[in-house]
Amino acid sequence: MTRFADLLQPDRGQPASTLHLVDSAGFDTWLKGRPAEHRALLEAQRFDGKAAGTLALLPAGERVEAVLAVADPARLTPWCLAAAADRLPAGNWRLSGGRAGAAGLGWLLAQHRFDRYRSKPEEERGGRVLLTDQPAAIGAIVREAEATALVRELVNTPAADMGPGALEAAARSLADEAGAEFRVTAGDSLETDYPMIHAVGRAAAREHAPRLIELEWGDARNPRVAIVGKGVCFDTGGLDLKPASGMRLMKKDMGGAAHALALTRLVIGARLPLRLHLLIPAVENSVGGNAFRPGDVLISRAGKTVEVDNTDAEGRLVLADAITRAGEEAPALVIDLATLTGAARVALGPDLPATFVNDEELASQLLAAAGEQDDPLWRMPLWDGYDDMLKSDIADMANSGDSPFAGSVTAALFLRRFVPEATPWVHLDVFAWRPAAKPGRPKGGDAMGLRAMLAMLAKRCHPQTSSVA
Repeated sequence: MTRFADLLQPDRGQPASTLHLVDSAGFDTWLKGRPAEHRALLEAQRFDGKAAGTLALLPAGERVEAVLAVADPARLTPWCLAAAADRLPAGNWRLSGGRAGAAGLGWLLAQHRFDRYRSKPEEERGGRVLLTDQPAAIGAIVREAEATALVRELVNTPAADMGPGALEAAARSLADEAGAEFRVTAGDSLETDYPMIHAVGRAAAREHAPRLIELEWGDARNPRVAIVGKGVCFDTGGLDLKPASGMRLMKKDMGGAAHALALTRLVIGARLPLRLHLLIPAVENSVGGNAFRPGDVLISRAGKTVEVDNTDAEGRLVLADAITRAGEEAPALVIDLATLTGAARVALGPDLPATFVNDEELASQLLAAAGEQDDPLWRMPLWDGYDDMLKSDIADMANSGDSPFAGSVTAALFLRRFVPEATPWVHLDVFAWRPAAKPGRPKGGDAMGLRAMLAMLAKRCHPQTSSVA
């Protein structure tokens, strides 16, 4: 993984080139203070500061300077510098206006590349360092970049190399690094104790056998928070087989697990005073003679029975058993993250995670954090009137209904039935994929809502401050 700590350094007076940030409102004033040579060059390039992301290079003796157009130099977003990060000449750079702040994240992530499968990987982009006058904030920004890159790399990795065993290895590595407790339930124990996780994954090849992965970290006296991530490493749809177009990106169906691992890493890195419980039901939803069938009735860990209306609605089944396990430890908060429904994407597109919350105070905290962190979320309703869509004629509930309406809502309502009563709960239905590149955000796997989640947790731990540095 890219060595992000080498790309963002504290300002100790090192020799550096200057990166000027301008916008359309202040460009003319800034331009008046520039040498005539610079004014002529910018005029020749038709650079006027209006189009955010445009960059111009200017001579400065033995060095070079650069000017970058941004929307507002006084309020840098995480992605303001991303357009410049991989276009500037190598070397040390210093912002003319001072610290990079939140924009340091985009500076780092614009230089990350997933090249595991390239026959000729790109060269390391060492020596491109943005100096900042806030050394205390660098650690938090680097951790956020590392967490985002972790999601990208896990999601981008093909299913042949990112099955349940690989997810287990990633979680075990994190546990070893943090000195956390770690356990895996598989085989006969999984079938007995987590029957819906086993049912979904039992048709997979032996090397991709289903399992429940658990990690626990932190002082047991601290508030307990459960983070559950959907780890469907590949989803054929099961016997309700997806078409080729629907199966093409299903390596990303473990995007919820990738987010859960990254959020766990962030919480541990920030040393938040929590007792953290990570749970990843890791399966491959395959086709075989022993695959679970439409019409089967499954008995969940909670004892509730579920009629399988559609084997392609498998994510909620594995999450239900994992959420039930989380609830047995009386958590103060349950968070689940999942690439759960296409309906969420139809409603909100690829950028906005559909966010379901059963507690108004928690919802306010989370949405406020999303705004503060420039990490957007969009709240969706847990509409009780749609509970009837999950009715079964022979079991306690069906895993989906025959209605084409409100698919993301009914999926959330299904999960809600397994959350302990009166326990605050957040469900994020994330896409975990960027279909088109933007500065600092290449096409492919991507993290969404991580920084908002971390800031919300930090605020709940430290009501007087939201700092996670």
